[in-house]
Amino acid sequence: MSSPSLDRFRRVWRRLSSLDRFALIVAVLFGLVWLARAAGRELPLLLGTLIRFFFYFFIGGYVLYRLSSLFRIRLLWSLRNRLVVAYLFIAVVPILLMSAMAGFSAGLVYQQLAAYLLYNDLQSRITRLQAVADGVYASLPSQLEIASPEGSRDLEAIPSVAAVLSAARGGLPGLSVDRRLGPAVLKGLHDGGQGRFAGLVQFDDQVWLVAAVSRRGESGPRFVSLSVPLAADLLDRLVPELGPVQFRVTRPPSDSDAPAKVTSLGNSRFVTLREIATRGRFLPPQAYWLDFQVKGVTKFEAVLLRKDDPAQERSTLFGSTISLASILNRRLFTAPGDVGSVFVTGLFLVGIIFLLLEVAALVTGVKLTRTITQAVDNLYSATQLVQSGDFSHRVRVQSRDQLGVLGDSFNAMTSSISTLIEEQRQRQRLENELSIAREVQSQLFPRQLPAVPGVELAALCRAARMVSGDYYDFVQLGPHRIGMAVADISGKGISAALLMASLQAAFRSQLLLVPSEAEGLDGSQGVNTADLVTRLNRHLFLNSSDDRYATLFYAVYDSSTRMLHYTNAGHLPPLLLAGEWGPKGVEEKMQKLEEGGMVVGLFDDCVYEQGSVAVEPGSLLVAYSDGMTEPENVYGEQFGARRLAAEVVRHRQASPQRLAELLLAAAEEWGQAPEQADDMTVVVARLG
Repeated sequence: MSSPSLDRFRRVWRRLSSLDRFALIVAVLFGLVWLARAAGRELPLLLGTLIRFFFYFFIGGYVLYRLSSLFRIRLLWSLRNRLVVAYLFIAVVPILLMSAMAGFSAGLVYQQLAAYLLYNDLQSRITRLQAVADGVYASLPSQLEIASPEGSRDLEAIPSVAAVLSAARGGLPGLSVDRRLGPAVLKGLHDGGQGRFAGLVQFDDQVWLVAAVSRRGESGPRFVSLSVPLAADLLDRLVPELGPVQFRVTRPPSDSDAPAKVTSLGNSRFVTLREIATRGRFLPPQAYWLDFQVKGVTKFEAVLLRKDDPAQERSTLFGSTISLASILNRRLFTAPGDVGSVFVTGLFLVGIIFLLLEVAALVTGVKLTRTITQAVDNLYSATQLVQSGDFSHRVRVQSRDQLGVLGDSFNAMTSSISTLIEEQRQRQRLENELSIAREVQSQLFPRQLPAVPGVELAALCRAARMVSGDYYDFVQLGPHRIGMAVADISGKGISAALLMASLQAAFRSQLLLVPSEAEGLDGSQGVNTADLVTRLNRHLFLNSSDDRYATLFYAVYDSSTRMLHYTNAGHLPPLLLAGEWGPKGVEEKMQKLEEGGMVVGLFDDCVYEQGSVAVEPGSLLVAYSDGMTEPENVYGEQFGARRLAAEVVRHRQASPQRLAELLLAAAEEWGQAPEQADDMTVVVARLG
């Protein structure tokens, strides 16, 4: 290069920014890769892939950046556009990068899983072949002596041997007695040909699965060798749930091989001899629209035998299969062989690239955001000063964009601005929010009671504050089945109401798992209330603080069988009053439903039990919260569960709605407090 040309290049290079220089370097590297490929030379797979990725990804972004610079001033003048760009770099770009990283990682995992399935299936065939060889060896007559491969010529004529081989050919097509490959391998591996071998053996461009056993018995040396050709018949049986399978047979390169025929993969170099593929195997249809195809590649080692050469070498076989992600999702991932190390290294490098891009996007987003937030902060500080009475303050305008124009407008309006009453607006907002919360909570309770033959229902809930922490629900599970729930959230007010809403949502969603009525309620095949309570306990434990919990009673009644199944999770035991009295009166016919476990939401691994009761016609079920038993009179005595039970017996002939009203009135009359201390809930069901 002449001196004037060199000076011109230096001047142009100094004028370029760091971004321009980096883009130029990437373009030059890509051009060198393209020239190398045009000349018939291939770079290492990983290096070539990274250079091409940098070129398409970075150069594309660089071109977009240069094009956007033409419109940047006009585009970023608007505050809205600045926020959009800032959020794009802070949120959208990282999400896209993370999604791309996740997709790339999933592709690698699926490829390795498909490769493992192929690798494992072929290895299992080799293991099975070894077992067949051991079986043939064990089935030989004790007097038979096979000291050489020629001695095994008529081995298949022995009935016991023929039976073993016939049974094994279903999974090993082409299975036959071998008199050439096994002896050669054993002779090369062990002195005198004594021992055993199981694996792949290659002779020229043909490959076999070989298993050989050679031992010295009581009557002399005994030798057995079996082989199965690695052909289309065997490949059709490998991993049948996957798609087509293909094997590439290779050999180590020699000095006479042309460089274009030699392929490099990591530390391995090989020359491809031929390919073996399945016949008539196709992929099943896609299970869903994201069910993409996956190609898995794995590597096998084979003993390479050559003509008139007793020395043994190792050759490499590459097996590949095509599958779908939906099929591979049902299998576990294991990386067979050392092919996966290439993909893991690539994944690590791509992860570093994505991390650098993420940092660059974050820095760009922060810079854009700071220009916005600084201007907004100046306006906020000025409004605080004006609100305190300082109308002489002026906003300092540092830019001539939309934010600067806004600052000028603010300075023009400070002479006529008036003080706003923020406290009144906030109070009104809080009142509106509480009113909305009470209205929303009222929608959580059943607005219409289910209609089940022979069952009458009623429920009342009286909140101690504007919103309640008590909860009751009725859900019709079938023509003759109804689910009933009563819960009491710890605490009162907004926090308890929020947890009550979470419990109601979880309870309703869990009921979607209830089977059909035809399956019955026998506790094993049908509804199991303990399972539902266990899932609710798990939900509250994961979605509430450590000091929040709830007591819960859940029951399912089937009017066709008159069976009541329930689980009591730390709730006050509901009362079940029989329809007719026995000789002992109330003590004989009133049951407390206590079977279950502790409160929900406190511990993760609680175990709950289900109780079952045969219900007599006309029985009365009364469930209530602790607000019904805790009211105290002037002497400090609580109303208590015994007085509540007495009121139930006293008014047992009343309708459920009337009985619920009488129980509430009795508890309130006992307390006579000006302010209700706790939420009060009572549920009454007459089971016909």
